[in-house]
Amino acid sequence: MKHTRRTFIKMTGAAGLVLAAGDLSLLAAGKRQRNFGIQLYTLRDIIGNDTRNVLKQLAAYGYTQIESYEGPGGMFWGMGHKGFRDYMHELGLTLVSSHCDIHKDFERKAAEAAEIGMKYLICPWIGPQKSADDYKRFAETFNQKGEICRQNGIRFAYHNHDYSFKDTEGQNPQEILLKFTEPGLVDFEMDIYWVVTASVNPEDWFRKYKNRFRLCHIKDRSRTPVADNGKNSVDLGTGSIDWRKTLKAAVKNGMQYFIVEQEAYPNGSSLDAAKKNAAYLKKLNF
Repeated sequence: MKHTRRTFIKMTGAAGLVLAAGDLSLLAAGKRQRNFGIQLYTLRDIIGNDTRNVLKQLAAYGYTQIESYEGPGGMFWGMGHKGFRDYMHELGLTLVSSHCDIHKDFERKAAEAAEIGMKYLICPWIGPQKSADDYKRFAETFNQKGEICRQNGIRFAYHNHDYSFKDTEGQNPQEILLKFTEPGLVDFEMDIYWVVTASVNPEDWFRKYKNRFRLCHIKDRSRTPVADNGKNSVDLGTGSIDWRKTLKAAVKNGMQYFIVEQEAYPNGSSLDAAKKNAAYLKKLNF
């Protein structure tokens, strides 16, 4: 094929524009290196009443991933698992995981989660136990749930609160759960806020148990905490946690999913908090 000088210039000029566009996309990616999600519990005051519009707002704020929880309408908020997935896809959102009651219909939940491409089902709470053996029994339960998830091609994880890091009978519950669960079956979602609340350094745990903490909750803690820890959750960047340092350590040790959660809203509504937190993470290079 014969090209004139003019067509050659047009072709190379167009290629230059494509390369420039690629460079711009890389620059944009540099501003927000990683996808980040939000736990819908952050919007618990409104999510069940106006699910579609809440999800639309979250997409507009810049979230790309969603972690659900099992509310009155189930994990899929009355839309069914396929309907929920399809609507989120319309918005450019991906349902990565969900907290759920692991003691009811777990086989069905695992099958539905797998059918729509979810990565995780997560136990959100077991509560403080009376003995170390109680935690060992829960570790075995987690192995069983993890096997059900494995058979469906997804993963199982446990989400901590501060009680997991407070000794019981001279043993650390979180360490028991880590040691007595099979890495091939059970991962962990670290709620960094609750680890800090327990006066523990999350980075030490990332390093000690590399590749066991695969998801995290990004939730800041007040610089002037009150006795009620349910009220100490604040907008990202206004609290006491050094997020760049903490999340860099998390990434280095195998963290894959970064999920915003906020439990109190001292400076506005739950949607205001979600918007501010997204803006903060867009600027955070970790």
